[in-house]
This record gives sequence, C-alpha cells and structure tokens, in this order.
Amino acid sequence: MTTVETKPMADEQLILAETDGPVGIVRLNRPKVLNALNPELMTQLAEQMEAFDRDDAIIVIVLAGSERAWAAGADIGDMAERTMLEMYTRDQFATWDRIRRTKKPIVAAVSGFALGGGCELMMLCDVVIASETAKIGQPEINIGVMPGAGGTQRLTRAVGKATAMDVILTGRFLSATEALAAGLVSRVVPKEHYFTEALRIAHEMAAKGPIALRLAKESVLKAAETTLTEGLEYERKLFYMLFATEDQKEGMRAFVEKRPPRFTGK
Repeated sequence: MTTVETKPMADEQLILAETDGPVGIVRLNRPKVLNALNPELMTQLAEQMEAFDRDDAIIVIVLAGSERAWAAGADIGDMAERTMLEMYTRDQFATWDRIRRTKKPIVAAVSGFALGGGCELMMLCDVVIASETAKIGQPEINIGVMPGAGGTQRLTRAVGKATAMDVILTGRFLSATEALAAGLVSRVVPKEHYFTEALRIAHEMAAKGPIALRLAKESVLKAAETTLTEGLEYERKLFYMLFATEDQKEGMRAFVEKRPPRFTGK
C-alpha cells in the first residue's frame, strides 16, 4: 500500500488515506472518541472521497473505522448547546450530500459500534462488510432528538417499517447477524478478517469494468427513489449506454474467446 500525499485540511488529521493499487482506502481517525463524526471530520472525508472519485487510477473505495468502532455517532459535545438557528444556518448535513454523490463503489469495513451518524454513514456505502462484533443502531431518541442525516429514510428503505420503527423509537442496537438478516449489511465475517475481507472484495470489484461499476451503482440507487416502471426505463438506458464503451466490446469478446478481460475504463 502507498500513502496518498494530501495537504493537511485541518490542524488534526481526522482521516487517513492510502491506496492499494486500484483501491483507495480511507480510515476515520478519532480513536479517543470512537470516531465520533464532527463537521471537521466530515469535511475532510468529503474532500478525500471527491479526490478519489476524480482519480482515474482508483476504481473502488474502502471506508473503514477501527476494530473497536466504525463510528459511535455524531460529536454530541459539538452540538449540545447549539440553538435551532445555529444548527439550521450551518447546515452540517450538506457535507453528507457530497459523500452521497460519490460515483465509484464504496465498500464499508465495519467493526464495533456503528451508531447514530455512524449508522447513517454506513448506509451511504454500497457494500457493507461487518465484523461479527458490529453493533448497529440509531439511538438518538435517548438524547432527546432523532436521526437527522438520513436515518429515518435510508433505514426504513433498507429494513422496512417494522424494524426501523423498533430501532429508532427504542434506541436498541442490532447485532451483526440481525443486521444481515434485515438486509442492512452485505456480509458478516470474523472480527480478525473484517478489513482484509472488505479489501479483498474491493479488489474483486476493481477488476470489473470501471464504467459498468459506476452505472450499475447509479441504477441500484435509483431503485430507492423512483417507481418500478421509471426504474426499469432508467436501467435500460444505462445498459444501452454501455455499448458505447470499449470495455463492453472487450468484456464480451473476452467471454467469447474464453480469456480474462482487460478493462481500461473507456
């Protein structure tokens, strides 16, 4: 792996970035507070995700926390005494929209606590590899508020009304196996393998056609925002668009010729 040379974006380096071939790796770096998500961290994260999105050498992004905590929530100390007007005018969730607009697939490597904003950040990712130790939830109700970075919307779409209401209104945590059964995470692996498995899957994905990866992600995300008829029409258009790419020709020729494809992202 190689460290990405980036300019310091704040006095404290709240994220760590590196590359492993075609995979960009971003790690949350506030271990003393279990990777609590303050506005400074989210700004640095958005900037790094945008940088990887612009980098033609990067095909897939891995987003990780630590073994103890993916992210244990928002930084409550930062918000506790703010007024409604202060929260409204600083619009801290606009940064989350920048991350949501990442075009390349994001693989989350989740271990330990993924709570509140941590759960919401996890749901912005495309494939979630969870350690068997993962604890996932939206416990904002316990401190007199509710999810504000998409929790009520994305969780409901992911697991259905009954489970979303249970998790959000009681503040209880889902275990990794419960989250897998509910469709909130993609795979559950032993604690010692959660990051290496996420990286392995990212490399497996990075061997596919880069344009097809981005358009397939775009089409799946569209399914949550439109009707079936509209979604099918959207999918069909993206499918036809891929026939304008060199990767489509290479992929299909390689299949016919019984050889591995050599995708170039063109």
